[in-house]
Amino acid sequence: MIAGTDVGLRAIERADLAPLLAWRNRPDFRRNFREFRELSMAQQERWYEERVLNDPATRMFAIVERASGRLLGACGLCYIDWVNRSADFSIYIGDGGAYIDDRFAPDAADALLGYAFEELGLHRVWCEIYDFDRAKQSLLPRLGFMIDGRHRETHWAEGAWHDSLFYGILERDWNAARLARERAA
Repeated sequence: MIAGTDVGLRAIERADLAPLLAWRNRPDFRRNFREFRELSMAQQERWYEERVLNDPATRMFAIVERASGRLLGACGLCYIDWVNRSADFSIYIGDGGAYIDDRFAPDAADALLGYAFEELGLHRVWCEIYDFDRAKQSLLPRLGFMIDGRHRETHWAEGAWHDSLFYGILERDWNAARLARERAA
């Protein structure tokens, strides 16, 4: 298990698939994901088999509360490019309908970034979000991510075009942000 302060990141188990699917299919969550369709259990199981268990370019984790072991959400690194040492960052907290909260999401994200940079030896982690995803627009800079760019009108949602915002964090940015947080504590 990868330990944060309040959370642990552990392997996703088959028993996690149903609650993860229920959270993933919530319309208020789903609007923020690239895969905008409601997913079936068969699709969830295929994702688990193909991506979680067998794709060397994917590292997905269940986020659990360390004190109780309660499942809180999921996070991971996708599209890992082992040559250029980069990966796409993904996270959500499903428990309690939070999506992104102020306690568990930052803790899980920091633990995941530590894994990315210290264990996997990645150089860069990036994240694509939509311009209406205010929760991640607040979270990502607090972790040390910087906005890398904007692709205009890439996503059709709720009767309008929306921009994709690309954030990135380099290993040195994460180390500097972590040091600044430790000094402030």
